[in-house]
Amino acid sequence: MLLSSVILVLREILEAALIVSILLVFSRQLALSGRWIGTALVVGLLGATIYAARIGEVSDWFGYVGQEVVNATMQLILCGLVAAFILLLYRQRRRALSWLMALVLVLSLTREGSEILIYYSGFLHQPELLAPVLLGGGLGTGIGLSAGALLYYGLMALRPLYRQRLSLVLLALFGGNMVSQATLLLIQADWLPAGGAVWDSSTYLPDQSVVGQLLYALVGYEATPSGLQTAGYLGATAVLLFLQWPFWRPSSEPRLSQALKP
Repeated sequence: MLLSSVILVLREILEAALIVSILLVFSRQLALSGRWIGTALVVGLLGATIYAARIGEVSDWFGYVGQEVVNATMQLILCGLVAAFILLLYRQRRRALSWLMALVLVLSLTREGSEILIYYSGFLHQPELLAPVLLGGGLGTGIGLSAGALLYYGLMALRPLYRQRLSLVLLALFGGNMVSQATLLLIQADWLPAGGAVWDSSTYLPDQSVVGQLLYALVGYEATPSGLQTAGYLGATAVLLFLQWPFWRPSSEPRLSQALKP
């Protein structure tokens, strides 16, 4: 039970922590006010609490697959927000960027936080299991937050142009991961055909390992992805990378280097 709690909480915390780290890098680069962070944290945690409390009703929607459909919708919206963020970043619309980052954080916390709350709610009437579950959750939270901090400081240690480009690539991979996860949920809801696995790397790197969870949160790693998942991931990542093309043109480097100084 301890290990299961570590893995589940780590999976949820990691994904939120890594995207927050990337957004904080952009916020620091553009010298944006940090007020969006506190507001988004409060709203996101409130949203997670409300969503977890109403999950029984939500699950009954759409022929008893409401949770899968709603979660998939949130993930697709997150991918759309990332696309909008990339488009506005080049134009440096600072106020709009702050709002977009806040929305990404709110949706991420609502989705990830509700999963943790739903998991813990199952142990409220099993006090003998609550202690190891809480301990495992604490360990998972610590590992996830540490990974997010390492990513943030690692990116900030890079030269501005390299920092910006790596952060943009990670954003594209995050968006691809969101589409891949949404596809999997819609397959589970029987809204999309399942199909066979494109590959199986579970023998060498299982999904449930700590390294597997880290790669899942960072680049969307799946040990046994379906064809639709793979297509969704690659397609969304390619679109987001295409939107970044202005940042990669040699003529844009001086302007971006100057605008994105820490």
